[in-house]
Amino acid sequence: MPPDSPTALIDLDALVWNYGFLRDQSAPAETGAVVKADAYGLGMAPIAEALHRAGCKTFFTAHFSEALALRAALKNVTIVTMHGIPESAQAEAVARNITPVINYLSALESWSRFARLSGKSLPAFIHLDTGMNRLGLPPTEQKKLSEKSSLLEGITVKAWMSHFACSDEFNNSLTTQQRDRLKQTVSTLPKAPVCLCNSSGIFWGKDYVFDLTRPGVALYGGNPTLHKPNPMRAVLELQAPILQVRDVDTGMTVGYGATHRFTRKGRVATLALGYADGYHRALENRGTVMIGSHPAPLIGRISMDLITLDITDVPEAAAHPGAMATLIGPHRTLDAVAAEAGTIAYEILTSLGARITRIYNGKEAS
Repeated sequence: MPPDSPTALIDLDALVWNYGFLRDQSAPAETGAVVKADAYGLGMAPIAEALHRAGCKTFFTAHFSEALALRAALKNVTIVTMHGIPESAQAEAVARNITPVINYLSALESWSRFARLSGKSLPAFIHLDTGMNRLGLPPTEQKKLSEKSSLLEGITVKAWMSHFACSDEFNNSLTTQQRDRLKQTVSTLPKAPVCLCNSSGIFWGKDYVFDLTRPGVALYGGNPTLHKPNPMRAVLELQAPILQVRDVDTGMTVGYGATHRFTRKGRVATLALGYADGYHRALENRGTVMIGSHPAPLIGRISMDLITLDITDVPEAAAHPGAMATLIGPHRTLDAVAAEAGTIAYEILTSLGARITRIYNGKEAS
């Protein structure tokens, strides 16, 4: 039987190279790794394990549940959960050695109170908003914190943290403004490491990286320098098998809405991949897919489970049921597909569905 489901080929060697490159760009700061959203759709446990073997010691998740899943895979690393920790889970967080990011003053007071009751000094990253206006202590709460050191009683500040709003726009002055605001704010607070840079922020220069960086999309092959060629190596290759090949005549249409009409006799291949697998519906009639060394245009609408290709010019020996077609790969990068879909690489990666088999350096995860 031919394969009937899509495959994500994940190059862990490229991932590790990317981490090393970002570590060199960040030096002498420590380089962590953001592995939220299942490591941007590529599989948190195998990705984090590979990064840990490469020397990464600090990992960032979004939700507490993600932090718990990561702790089950990695025992001796720092795990930071950026959405903080619910009060009901504080004891479990201490037991599992999960470090919260504190985003507002009442959460800081709660964590301090829990630390004092437990008789322990508990770690925290404290998020100081510098212009994103999303998460983090706003300026009014930052001022209270600088004026009342007792708010930190029982807490070991592992890092003062903030987050860039526009670091991927290399002509946007807000990035420099945010850096300067953070410098000013931490000068009024107890001394602790500073964590600011995401993937793009790392490339603004040494005066931005401070003590700890936290790259995300660049680890997985996304371009952190949109004004320049991508310096990162591709980590993902997305493939799908041909389920069926058919001949079509002049004037015949393909797929829902009949959005593609043949102007000549031709051949159509149907692939086992659709928007249920995260292949965006916006990609209808866009892009070129490779079958071996042969290009084939994607035609018609993306449906839930299937897409169609015009294989008229592809040799029959190459395009047959069971043959694999490459949708993201050397010919068509992650960022190129994102641009065709009118979105960003982050969304393409994190949309990859559970039906896609992840293969790591040629082996399926156990």
